[in-house]
Amino acid sequence: MNSAPQNGAPLLEVRNLSKNFGAVQALRDMSMVVRPGEVVALAGDNGAGKTTLIKAISGVYQPSGGEIFLRGQQVSFATPQEARDKGIETIYQDLALADNLSIGANIFLGREPMKRFLGILPMLDRKKMADAARETMALLDFHVNRMDAPVSNFSGGQRQAVAIGRAVYWDAQILIMDEPTAALGVPEQRKVISLIKQLKAQGRGVIFISHNLQDIFAVSDRIVVLRRGVQAGERKISETTHDEVVKLMVGG
Repeated sequence: MNSAPQNGAPLLEVRNLSKNFGAVQALRDMSMVVRPGEVVALAGDNGAGKTTLIKAISGVYQPSGGEIFLRGQQVSFATPQEARDKGIETIYQDLALADNLSIGANIFLGREPMKRFLGILPMLDRKKMADAARETMALLDFHVNRMDAPVSNFSGGQRQAVAIGRAVYWDAQILIMDEPTAALGVPEQRKVISLIKQLKAQGRGVIFISHNLQDIFAVSDRIVVLRRGVQAGERKISETTHDEVVKLMVGG
């Protein structure tokens, strides 16, 4: 397991990050930090630059300018896999789960553990997959009756837990969550909020993107507002209101 930095030193620091697409500047001089056990919300209208920012952090886009530091070390990622290998995991709205497979098989998707049958034939290590599923889901205080059931049988909140569990198993220290409560009913939204609180308690850093200010205020420590690719403001959740955040978003 990677150890989290002590004394509130940033897990992740973004300094003056910019991203151009030809003549269009999608992100300009964006800076932010995420500390261990902290949830930082990103808010802004569509086109504000939230998606560009998380894709630049997670290796999907190469920034046009600026720097990214992970645990105090400057990093640059050519691919999302490089970011994952360093402990940055992005959970997109579509979750990227294989519906026909179990929790364990989804945790190891593309990284399946193998063992030797009779010391010769390679075969899937199903026990390792099942054990990992049980341990990871227990860590998230998540309980389903059948660990071997395909995830298509699960509700939206349970599927979200599987995606988070996969990130936790591979020791993600920074989880970027893109609209995790969208398209969920209220009980399911509460389950996801509770999962995010578990991640905080484990000392992980979470970047939480949502259009739902109620969810943002329920779970975040700080909120960073973007408008037209620029940081419009940053506030501690305890020191701001819904109205102030909306004004920052629309420029009022």
